[in-house]
Amino acid sequence: MYMRLAASLTPLFLANCLFATPALAQHIDINTLDDTTAVEIQAEVKSKTFYWSNGLDAAIFSTSTIDRPGDDGALTPLRFTFFVNYGMNINHDFSNNFGVFSGLGIKNIGFIEKFHALDSTVKRRVYTLGVPLGIKIGNLGKRNFVMLGGGADLAFHYKEKGFIRRGNKTKTREWFSERTPLIMPNVFLGASFSPGFTIKAQYYPGNFLNKDFTQTAAGVKVQPYASYQVNLFLLSVGIDIHYKKVRLIAPKDDGKRTM
Repeated sequence: MYMRLAASLTPLFLANCLFATPALAQHIDINTLDDTTAVEIQAEVKSKTFYWSNGLDAAIFSTSTIDRPGDDGALTPLRFTFFVNYGMNINHDFSNNFGVFSGLGIKNIGFIEKFHALDSTVKRRVYTLGVPLGIKIGNLGKRNFVMLGGGADLAFHYKEKGFIRRGNKTKTREWFSERTPLIMPNVFLGASFSPGFTIKAQYYPGNFLNKDFTQTAAGVKVQPYASYQVNLFLLSVGIDIHYKKVRLIAPKDDGKRTM
């Protein structure tokens, strides 16, 4: 008789446990249970969402201040480049109003130097591999925000081209050239506008040219950039495209446990 009664009550008991356990999990503290009670402990978890964006500088307009003999503090002619300026950023938004980002990108940066007395022009540029680190403040969900931060660019390919009256061109190409510093720090300030158009200003506080660079000309060692001080200003216009979000799950250990 007792066996039949126990068998009939077992399904009811299991159903009651199924529906009652979630409610008890919110109110029962493990410290109140005695040694005869068997429970299953599950740690709470919290999630963090990261997402990729293209970090596209796209079109870059640039100029620079140049201090050289006979030309102190002048602005160099405007330079425009569209190739190659591309990167990828990883983002994390702490809220809809504040986030951080970093990434990796390639930029084509440089300046144009004019010698009016000789009617000659020298164009210098480097391809750099850069790492930015910045913050975003505003309405991140609608892509209306300001961004600011800094970064460091590694100059890996240098090119110099000179000509007189568009003739007699000379070219110099070097990988990891000593004509420029290897690392070029920078600071930036920009903004994003819905649905994702961006504008960003960058400044390079360090000298674009290496004053200590030495070369041999006609058997004589010279330092062609010893009297130069060149600081770049960049204005870039791009598009901020977001990619699939990745949700990382990590244990949250705050000393509490629930049933």
